[in-house]
Amino acid sequence: MCLAIPGKVEEIITEGDIRMGRVNFGGVVKRVCLDYVPEVEVGDYTIVHVGFALSKIDEQSAQETLAAFREMGMLEEELGNEEEEAFAKAENRPQSSCPDGSCEVKS
Repeated sequence: MCLAIPGKVEEIITEGDIRMGRVNFGGVVKRVCLDYVPEVEVGDYTIVHVGFALSKIDEQSAQETLAAFREMGMLEEELGNEEEEAFAKAENRPQSSCPDGSCEVKS
């Protein structure tokens, strides 16, 4: 299951033309795209789904939602290190010089 999780924006940076931020989800900090919420500033809370901030919310709603998710044991499940695991798997795969796989795999 994928949930939209509230988090607090700790830092905002621009990568090329993309507005990105570091968002804290009750102790777990993730990189998030902030392009869809230009009104969000450092210190604000936002709802995040699959790495994209979707809307700004107030702190009380964010804290209540985080507490409910923790109580149900869903916060750790949603914010686990899936991203890190995916990067590790990709890093250990044989690399191809062509993305469509039509070339020979390099060792």
